[in-house]
Amino acid sequence: MKHTYKTHGTCSTKIEFELDKDIVKNVVYTGGCSGNLQAIPRLVEGLTVSQVIEKCGGIKCGYKNTSCADQLATAVRIAYEQENEKNIT
Repeated sequence: MKHTYKTHGTCSTKIEFELDKDIVKNVVYTGGCSGNLQAIPRLVEGLTVSQVIEKCGGIKCGYKNTSCADQLATAVRIAYEQENEKNIT
């Protein structure tokens, strides 16, 4: 399922991605640093939600309390929880 997440506290403004069960695919950032935002999607492609959270969660960018990678970890966690909530009810 395709998801869109509006980022908070980063140069990027939006992250779009797909979840296939718990597999992260097709990550695309809007805005931000070109190099990082090309690298992150390549590095997380095919990882599970828990792997993305483990590898990207908690990373900070300079003086900020978050980063584009950390925002992706938050986005996939929220999307995964929402998808599974729908499947339960």
